[in-house]
Amino acid sequence: MILFLAGTSDARELAIQVKQAGFPLLATVVTENAAIELNNQHIDVHVGRLNQAEMGEMIEQHRITAIIDASHPFAEEASKNAIAGAKDKGISYIRYERDTQTYEHPHLWGVSTYEEAAQKALEMGGVVMLTTGSKTLQTFTDRLLHQPDVTLIARMLPRKDNMEKCEALGFPQKNIVAIQGPFTKAFNQALFQQFNVNVMVTKESGKQGAVDEKVEAALDMGITVIMIQRPKIQYENQYSHYDEVIAHISREWKGVRS
Repeated sequence: MILFLAGTSDARELAIQVKQAGFPLLATVVTENAAIELNNQHIDVHVGRLNQAEMGEMIEQHRITAIIDASHPFAEEASKNAIAGAKDKGISYIRYERDTQTYEHPHLWGVSTYEEAAQKALEMGGVVMLTTGSKTLQTFTDRLLHQPDVTLIARMLPRKDNMEKCEALGFPQKNIVAIQGPFTKAFNQALFQQFNVNVMVTKESGKQGAVDEKVEAALDMGITVIMIQRPKIQYENQYSHYDEVIAHISREWKGVRS
């Protein structure tokens, strides 16, 4: 049995292909909506984040022989727990990582952390749109929400827990854009124009994360882009294409069967 961390839409597509290739798997996702997509493909799903201890328990309970970590490029804790769990139990770890992208533009600033991004946005001032999700929202509200020279706009998924977090942080309802992508370049530009945005904060999530459309839309409008670089994690058996992951599993599965 393979434990599959299906953190993104492209990861869930990979999970479906792994199942179609004949490999039994148990997927883990964070939201019920993601689970529905996999359940429709007759894939068993665990909903909820797993800490390291829970990861180990799941490996033992389901007799997991390999982990495919296809979590989001910024799901650092999930990857570290998967790496540690695989090492502790002596099973294989395979990483599916979206291709990285390189941007060069005088209006684009690369930073290493959310804290650096918040500080840079504070220096720039004006209308700052966050497209970084709700998990790290407090990092930005602590530094920017009550600054007289900054208007903070947050774009995030229209989930109840996200709205509750915004309310707890005192985030103005009028400055929340609750919507699910992916979005076209034209849609992004219309949204930037609607709020008169002059700074956009995003993450280097890869082309599958629709980063290109956001970045190009912003830069074409003269909007400063602050891009948070991916966490630096030393992955084993890292691949960026579905067929490479399936080929690796096939080699290992053949070895187990022989």
